[in-house]
Amino acid sequence: MIGFYASLAVTTFKKRRLRSWLTMLGIFIGIAAIVSLISLGQGLKNAVGAQFAALGTDRIIIQAKSLTIGPPGQGSVATLTLDDFDRVERVSGVDVAAQRLLKSAKVEFNDIIDFTFIASMPSDGESRRLIEEIFRLRTATGRLIQQNDRAKVVLGSNYAEGAVFGRALRAGDRLRINDEPFEIVGVLAKSGQPQVDNTILAPEDAMRGLYGLPDEVNAIVVQSLPGQDPEVVGDRIMRELRRFRDVEENREDFTVQTSGQLLETLGTVLDIVTAVLAGIAAISLLVGGIGITNTMYTSVLERTNEIGIMKSIGAKNRDIFFIFLIESGILGVAGGLIGIVLGMGLSKTVEVIAGQTLGTGLVQASFPWYLLLGALAFSFIVGSVAGTFPAMQASRLNPVDALRYR
Repeated sequence: MIGFYASLAVTTFKKRRLRSWLTMLGIFIGIAAIVSLISLGQGLKNAVGAQFAALGTDRIIIQAKSLTIGPPGQGSVATLTLDDFDRVERVSGVDVAAQRLLKSAKVEFNDIIDFTFIASMPSDGESRRLIEEIFRLRTATGRLIQQNDRAKVVLGSNYAEGAVFGRALRAGDRLRINDEPFEIVGVLAKSGQPQVDNTILAPEDAMRGLYGLPDEVNAIVVQSLPGQDPEVVGDRIMRELRRFRDVEENREDFTVQTSGQLLETLGTVLDIVTAVLAGIAAISLLVGGIGITNTMYTSVLERTNEIGIMKSIGAKNRDIFFIFLIESGILGVAGGLIGIVLGMGLSKTVEVIAGQTLGTGLVQASFPWYLLLGALAFSFIVGSVAGTFPAMQASRLNPVDALRYR
């Protein structure tokens, strides 16, 4: 019987093509928006997860708490120090620790000035290796910072594209940072990570002299020993710094986070943002549902005589009810299918444009089966719910009154 009802619905749609398309408009716009937003959100979450997987699960990041949003160390209320770093290195379970300075800088080349971030590279070989592994630093030209380098820098890949200083910078060029001369010894390969592609790397000793910071540390990165639980090592670091800095529990002026905790926090934020955007897009589905309700009520009025004829030859109330209910459900499913295709196309277009213009692989579209199946089921439910009351009205019509209706 359901197949018969569906065939009747398709026949009705063919007779009213324009109205059917207009009715589905709100549905497929809403589904397209939801699919594209959720797929991009899920893709971003997957890409970030892959970045953290490359970072490793045995990494721990220590920072001073900050009042402002920005790179670690910017706007800090209380800075970390070299003494804090020494304490962290001695904590049981710590394999390698690296200290970093992260500062804003005025960069000048050929009388063009740019303001960017400059990050230190540790002088110790093991610490430098840790930073290189975490951020997957590889040079496209030249070399990385070495132990005996002083007034040398390595540039992020964006400086090799010529957009900042009018021409591409390369190894051997010289520029000025905070009015001090530096030589470029390498340019990093494109990583897709904005914080790497837009930054400048300098030797730690050079940065301390440049900013007059003999003791400050903006961030400490730790790798735990093999076999050690990073969460446990992080707790030890927290207790040791709390005791050394003489601060009470829950009133720390620093943070200690494992890479897993950072991923969990970021994932929660992305889920909330995606849900809010999807909720906004769902307003279009509400509009689409109202459109289906209006169309089905109109259809009941137009087909009153037809309903009377069907009832006079034996059609029961439930038959009439299911005919109109399935019609509205099919409208929802058809709109959902079109919306899914449009949503996939939109999100893939955003992914391609972002990859070409921003040079980042973080903007990706992901289409898990549950997203597509859920969107289709949701569109069917919206259509069915929207058609329930018109279907009930149609099923309750008296056949005699229906045959007399003009």
